[in-house]
Amino acid sequence: MNVIFNEENMEKFITMASCVNPEHPVVISKFIERAKEIEIDAVANRGNVVIYAMSEHVELAGVHSGDATMMLPPQRIYLETVKRIKRITRQLARSLDITGPFNVQFIAKDNDVKVIECNVRASRSFPFVSKVFKHNFIDIATRAILGAEIPPIDKSSLELDYVGVKSAMFSFSRLKEADPVSHVEMASTGEVGCLGDDVYDAFLKSFLSTGMRFPRTNVLLSISGDENRFDLLDEVKKLREMNFTLYATEHTAEFYRRHDVETHLVNKIHERKEPNVLDLLNSKKLDLIISMPRDYGEIGTGDTYIIRRAAVDYSIPLINNVQIAKLFVSAIANRSIEDLEIKSWDEYV
Repeated sequence: MNVIFNEENMEKFITMASCVNPEHPVVISKFIERAKEIEIDAVANRGNVVIYAMSEHVELAGVHSGDATMMLPPQRIYLETVKRIKRITRQLARSLDITGPFNVQFIAKDNDVKVIECNVRASRSFPFVSKVFKHNFIDIATRAILGAEIPPIDKSSLELDYVGVKSAMFSFSRLKEADPVSHVEMASTGEVGCLGDDVYDAFLKSFLSTGMRFPRTNVLLSISGDENRFDLLDEVKKLREMNFTLYATEHTAEFYRRHDVETHLVNKIHERKEPNVLDLLNSKKLDLIISMPRDYGEIGTGDTYIIRRAAVDYSIPLINNVQIAKLFVSAIANRSIEDLEIKSWDEYV
C-alpha cells in the first residue's frame, strides 16, 4: 500500500504491483491530505447501538490505525463532526442489522465526514477502549450475540474527566535498513495504553512507556519540506525558550534562521564535512532527533532517511511525525517527569 503524489511514483508503484498480480494489479482510492482520522468501537444489538467509544488519532489520516496514537476521549475535533460520526454509526448498525462488535474508521476534514471502512468484528482497540471506558465491550458483544436483552448504556466517552492515550511500539532496530516512519502500512509490533488527568499526562506516560525519554539538552532537527518546517515553527521556538540546544541540517537550519530561531548547523552524514551529524551520534550528545520526510514518496530514501535510520541504530529517541512532535513539545513544556503521577486504574475509572 502506498500514497502516490506524482507520475514518477505512479509508474514505480504500479510496476511493482503488476509483478505481484499482473491481472488485477491495483485498487486506487483518493487520498485526502491533512485530514483527521477518528474511530468508533461499538457494540450493537439487532441493529441498535448499545455502547460506543470514539477515539481520535493524533497523527493525520494516512498513518495505519495500528500504528496511530489514539486519544480517548477526542481532544481536537469539532462538535459537529462528533454529531455526524454518531449519526453515521447508528445508520450503519441499522442498515447492516449488526449484532455484536464493530469498528468504523472515519476521515474528517472541515466537518466533511467520510467512512474509510466498517469492520463487523472486534478491533485491536477494543481492549483499550474497554479499559478506559470501564465497560467490557467484548462481554457486552458476547451477550448480544447469545440473544440476551441489553439496554443501551447511557454513558458518553466525551464526558470522561480523564484521558486515555494508546501509543504504538515498534521494533525497527530488528529490521535492517527499514525507514522508521509510520505510514499507510502497519509496522508496529505492540502498543501501550495509559491514563492521565489530561492529554499531556496520558500521552507522556504512554510515550515514555514505548522507550521514549525526556530530552535534557541537545535536539537535532532534520525536517524535509518547508510545509513541515513551518508546521513545527512554534514548537521549535518553544524548544529554544526551554533552553534546548538545537542542531539542524542545512535546509532546516536555513529555514529556522529566516524565522529568527537560533540553531547550530551540522552537515549530513554523507557529506563527510565538519561539523557532522555522525560526530554528534558518536559522541552521544543527542537526546532527541526530530526528522520526517516531506511526503510518502520519500520514505526509505534521501538524507533524512539516513538520519532516522542512524537514530534507531544508535538508540536515540526519534520523533518522525509532525503531529506527534507538536504534542510532545507541548507536553514537556507543561509537564516535568516529576509531574507524572502514577495512579491505579481504579483511581481513574
